[in-house]
Amino acid sequence: MISMRSGFVALVGRPNVGKSTLLNACLGEKVAIESPVAQTTRKRFRGVVNLEDAQVILVDTPGLHKPKDALGKELNRAALAELADVDVVAMLIDATKPVGSGDAWVARHVDASDAHRVLVITKADVASPELVSAQLEAARALARFDDEIVVSARERFNVEGFLSLVAAQLPEGPQWFPEDMSSDASDEDLVAEFIREKVLLNLRDEIPHSVAVTCEDINWAKDGHASVAATILVERESQKGIVIGSGGSMVKRIGTEARADLERILGANVYLDLEVRVRPQWRRDANEIRRLGYDAGDF
Repeated sequence: MISMRSGFVALVGRPNVGKSTLLNACLGEKVAIESPVAQTTRKRFRGVVNLEDAQVILVDTPGLHKPKDALGKELNRAALAELADVDVVAMLIDATKPVGSGDAWVARHVDASDAHRVLVITKADVASPELVSAQLEAARALARFDDEIVVSARERFNVEGFLSLVAAQLPEGPQWFPEDMSSDASDEDLVAEFIREKVLLNLRDEIPHSVAVTCEDINWAKDGHASVAATILVERESQKGIVIGSGGSMVKRIGTEARADLERILGANVYLDLEVRVRPQWRRDANEIRRLGYDAGDF
């Protein structure tokens, strides 16, 4: 009988260090949303990679940051909770940005973890070899790392090397997920997230942190197409106007761009009905945060 390794690998780090990009590169498909906006990742997201003799479950976590509201505190709690329940912790550090106090704060939590600790320098494709070396040296001083690797998810440099490295540290165990399952996210969660990604990409300078998206319903028609109803939530009437745009132009663009991803995810033609609603101060309301699934209660 062939032995198999299986287990969980948490991707942690400051916002925008490339956690979701690395996860997508490891999966070979885009299942986690990406944008230059901090707090793009708000929910724990598991991606499943099946190797010849291992199943690697990558856990994408919210970027660790100094919180400004109840939502930020919950995102930090969610990310830190993962450190206690995984086999490997991979701390990502952006090769292009100076290692600072925020990285040091994350590293202290990584250092206290009982998991195998891997230092990952990301975005090597846009950093000089000298800068990468300097980042490695600075990062090594932050915590006790068991392994280190330099990657470029965009160029797929060392992505397979990263998977081999973490897979070797997983315990022998069962196959946790079926081979045809690439993530543990529901269709509803994926729909909501890819719509929110398009809002972030189109309006990242106006209202990024005030936006949430819920998928109200996915209805499958007899001819195989899916009718999707979703709601974009903002905190103020002025933000609602920005999302809708002149004559509905912006919400139409968001819907058009999102539909391409939704059809890929659902494997069918999609009719998308988008509504924009105001929910004042939802980021400061613990009940709203919980309702939207952004709390750390299930970690």
